[in-house]
Amino acid sequence: MGAFVITLSRSEIPADTASDTASWPVDATSRMNRMYRSQRHIYDITRRYYLLGRDQLIARLRPAAGEAVLEVGCGTGRNLIQAAKKYPNASFFGLDVSTEMLTSAIEGISRAGLTKTVRVAHGDATAFKPQPLFGRAAFDHVMISYSLSMIPNWGAVIERAIGSLRDGGRLHIVDFGDQRGLPRLVRTLLRQWLAMFDVTPRDDLEKVLAQVAARSGAELTFERPFRGYAQYAVLTLPARQTMP
Repeated sequence: MGAFVITLSRSEIPADTASDTASWPVDATSRMNRMYRSQRHIYDITRRYYLLGRDQLIARLRPAAGEAVLEVGCGTGRNLIQAAKKYPNASFFGLDVSTEMLTSAIEGISRAGLTKTVRVAHGDATAFKPQPLFGRAAFDHVMISYSLSMIPNWGAVIERAIGSLRDGGRLHIVDFGDQRGLPRLVRTLLRQWLAMFDVTPRDDLEKVLAQVAARSGAELTFERPFRGYAQYAVLTLPARQTMP
């Protein structure tokens, strides 16, 4: 089957995703490397306490034998390693803009003995092409875990992710939510703390995905677990290309 390609219109991408993005592909690697050069050594230990929902995403992947899974913004490779152990008959791929994080990913994949089933590459989440990076046209699953909130042009990430799926493929997303079920003071403090790390919860994520689903005939499930601390989405493309 060929890749299912969707182009998001300007009306479907929030205005803030198009602002301040001109320099992103140019300086993203150096910027992320500065951020994670030291942090990558303690990243997985510290993030386990507040990047909630990652294990639930992995549990719901359920790739069939022989299927291929791509993680966009794979970081240290933590999710890829956990998923590859859980689903040994699938193939896993990851890309990240930070070469520092990829160094940790490669080391972790090697320690886990997963070099035959997990591959990672340096790539820009907003403009990557699967064929040059991994020698394949499309994937059965694409997962994005806590990356959209760090990328200014997050609408382009969704577009590239969907365009990298096979017909009938699934896009899995988990990220910070709007914290609607938390006390107002907690929400305010959390947002202020996240902003210190250039992290912005994408409050329009459900709206953007719903518009894509309505236009393409895809099926969307959307949840706000942990009292809205996180948001979790699965977009399943139709088995055949059926553009309205």
